[in-house]
Amino acid sequence: MQYRLIQMPIRRWVGLAAAVCALTVWAAGCGSHRLAKIAVIPQTEGIALWEAAHTGAEEAAGRSGVSIYWNAPSREDDVEAQIALVDRVAKGNYQGLVLAPDQALSLITPVRRALAHGIPTVIIGSPLPIPAGGNLSYILNDDEEGGRLAAERVAVLLEGHGTVALLGINPDVTGIMIRARSFEECLARRYPGIRIVDKRMGSFSFPHEQQAAEDTLRANPDLNAIVALMATTVDGSLSALESRRQRSLVKVVGFDAADTASPQAFDRTVSLDCVIQQDTRSMGRQAIELIHARALGQSVPATVHLRPTLISRDNINTPEVRRMLSMDFKLGQWRWSSAR
Repeated sequence: MQYRLIQMPIRRWVGLAAAVCALTVWAAGCGSHRLAKIAVIPQTEGIALWEAAHTGAEEAAGRSGVSIYWNAPSREDDVEAQIALVDRVAKGNYQGLVLAPDQALSLITPVRRALAHGIPTVIIGSPLPIPAGGNLSYILNDDEEGGRLAAERVAVLLEGHGTVALLGINPDVTGIMIRARSFEECLARRYPGIRIVDKRMGSFSFPHEQQAAEDTLRANPDLNAIVALMATTVDGSLSALESRRQRSLVKVVGFDAADTASPQAFDRTVSLDCVIQQDTRSMGRQAIELIHARALGQSVPATVHLRPTLISRDNINTPEVRRMLSMDFKLGQWRWSSAR
């Protein structure tokens, strides 16, 4: 039998060699199990907002054949713990990093260290003041759209006229500032009959947010609505309203309170009108898929924006919302370790 050498253009040989090389490096750095290891570091652990991201990451990992290392600070305000985790990843044998930053400015240097070590990095949720490009990509919540959704909802609730307080303004988290600005701009442009009568700085501390809401209610006895920009602000505002002696007609439009957004919560909490929720499950899934695609030499987008969903009594039981909030603990072999 005679064999004939098949001629192939040099560019195809180079492309094939590059793809094989990428796959070899992807597998070679993954230890004895031959699985790439991607670190996922959310803002904190044990809350629905980020457990949904864990579910999404595990879904993608199972399909891509990669291993997920999941770890997080025990509190959103423990920035030092999150910095330590990112630095540990930068020094370790990881083929990717997914990070939901607790604080924009403090995470710049740790992320740059990870990038300097050649680790493909995807920031999810809220952006850092570092431009996308090279090994850095973003999968972000569309906070401008979130602010507009909140303004439109308040306008419906107040029928175009009334007063609202804007609580939970946190300059450490870029996304929160974007949604606050978008909310104010939309009200000013489209609903001049609605006045913002109070604005309060926010934190991840529930007692602080409850006190801020109580102070706001005392200072504005005729208040019609509260826009709560963070989950702790939602919980603090609802607690402040429930502790009042008289029945309150103040409505709360909240953000990111997946733990609060349940049929039972809507049934027992008259003041809760809706929660505008990030799709962190899709963020986690798409971040893993993006890192995997990059390792295979495929082109990937620099920035992706995901539209948030307004969750209310009307749609809390729909399949779309239930899937977005789902935390399926049967997925994969989840790896937990202490940040402390």
